[in-house]
Amino acid sequence: MADDSQVLLEGSFPKVLDGAAGTLLRSLGAPEGRFPEEVNLTRPELVREVHKRYIEAGSKIINTCTFGASELKTGVADISGVIEAAVENAHIAADGRVRVALDIGPLGALLQPLGPLSSDKAAEQFSHIARAGREADLAVIETMIDLTEALIALRSVKAETGLPVFVTLTFGKEGRTLMGNSPEEAAEALKEAGADAIGLNCSFGPDEALPVVERFLACTSLPVIVKPNAGLPDPKTNLYPLSPDEFAQKMFRFKEMGAAFLGGCCGTTPEHIAALSSALKGGALS
Repeated sequence: MADDSQVLLEGSFPKVLDGAAGTLLRSLGAPEGRFPEEVNLTRPELVREVHKRYIEAGSKIINTCTFGASELKTGVADISGVIEAAVENAHIAADGRVRVALDIGPLGALLQPLGPLSSDKAAEQFSHIARAGREADLAVIETMIDLTEALIALRSVKAETGLPVFVTLTFGKEGRTLMGNSPEEAAEALKEAGADAIGLNCSFGPDEALPVVERFLACTSLPVIVKPNAGLPDPKTNLYPLSPDEFAQKMFRFKEMGAAFLGGCCGTTPEHIAALSSALKGGALS
């Protein structure tokens, strides 16, 4: 478990995060289950291998394989065993070398009045996740399209664990989340609620992320996280266009801008993270 948030926020920046896990797991032969995160129990060695590859690539924080692990999303009555196994798998792979982040994604239903999910039910779900994952070093609430849901998750994790919490939202090209939240609105609310770092993940590629990141950096004193996709996917093939070197080159700009945590989301691989880590260590683009 983390000593405190300062441990994660001290030293030189930016720190390197990991990349996409699902496609890598499938390429390693992960079996089909009732839900993707069940692989933590059925084939834990595959999950550990994914973590190890990202650690070898230079990641300093790895996310547990728990993005969709909630009772609401999976339909499982008690998801705590899967989450506990996921945290254990990550710690085994990390072996004390890097930090383990409990990965928490959206619950998969809109909050009232736009959807069926009450705030109390959402808080209950996030509290269950947090309690099961409390042996992680920090929590990462990611891919949020609704600031209200992100705040419920943040407050639930803080109340249940006291862990440092990073929060990233997804944005459209107009610079707002699907629910209309701006970077400025998100930064103010998340800081007030106790977030330790904030920013963007998924959404689109580094080029399209640039204006949103600029706005975060301009409006908050919190460390800023940038974890975009490997470009915009081809609509015909669904493949992501940026090679590892291209991704690293585009991501290097965020170091120069002052972002604190850099990584990748959809379409990124250990090779993308290795190229990013190499570029950052070199201090300049090759």
